[in-house]
Amino acid sequence: MPTTQELKDFSTQVRRDIVRMVHAVKSGHPGGSLGCNEFLTVLYQEVMDYSTDFSMDGKDEDLFFISNGHISPAFYSVLSRSGFFPVEELATFRKINTRLQGHPTTHEGLPGIRMSAGSLGQGMSVAIGAAEAKKLNGDKHLIYSLHGDGELDEGQVWEAAMYAAGKKIDNLISTIDYNKKQIDGTTDEVMPLGNLKAKFEAFGWIVLDVKKGNDIESIIFGLNKAKSLTGNGKPVCILLHTEMGNGIDFMMHTHAWHGKAPSDEQLALALAQNPETLGDY
Repeated sequence: MPTTQELKDFSTQVRRDIVRMVHAVKSGHPGGSLGCNEFLTVLYQEVMDYSTDFSMDGKDEDLFFISNGHISPAFYSVLSRSGFFPVEELATFRKINTRLQGHPTTHEGLPGIRMSAGSLGQGMSVAIGAAEAKKLNGDKHLIYSLHGDGELDEGQVWEAAMYAAGKKIDNLISTIDYNKKQIDGTTDEVMPLGNLKAKFEAFGWIVLDVKKGNDIESIIFGLNKAKSLTGNGKPVCILLHTEMGNGIDFMMHTHAWHGKAPSDEQLALALAQNPETLGDY
């Protein structure tokens, strides 16, 4: 297992990848990508049991489904640096005929991508289907999914949440990127979410609050605690309190960087705050 410092070094390099990828094509979503960086780092480097010999059936391994597909820069970086495809391919992000589309797609055949994630609200339904397949196949491995808090405005999420509890999908851990911001402002301004913990509990889920959602050790503890609570007849939800734009001071504490590329000068500032640790692509 990697040390905490090695995980921090990995996530620092992912931050560099994110801003360089978005800057290169003058498009993409750095804010949420930076906010979920540490979570994806811990998930793939520490917690999940998976094979980089990728197959869509995912037999005898843990599976991950990303529902908030606009944070693809972070996801692609973590997948490549975890061994799914060459790191050098990150340089093709959002270019014509690339496998690294702006939102992940399955028809491109990119290893690690299990669902197309352009339309928000669908990931939990897909993850539930995979979790039921695991049960039918007698496979004890777990299903993980990630969702934006703004994405919870989609009604399909709540239908899926109701189904998961009603059908006792207890091999599912769904994490909410709870940064309280979305494309047009704060979640309170756009569509108040109320008490999310109480809502998921009312739907029949076990809910964990991870208050330090960008802290490596807190994420490790939260995910391992969630794993220990599976198999008890209820799905598990993690409310991961993150900061959009985390790790780059001028991108934090605002929704402005949800979908905006940095200028040349801003890229230089961002990279200066995150010195190279594993080598750029």
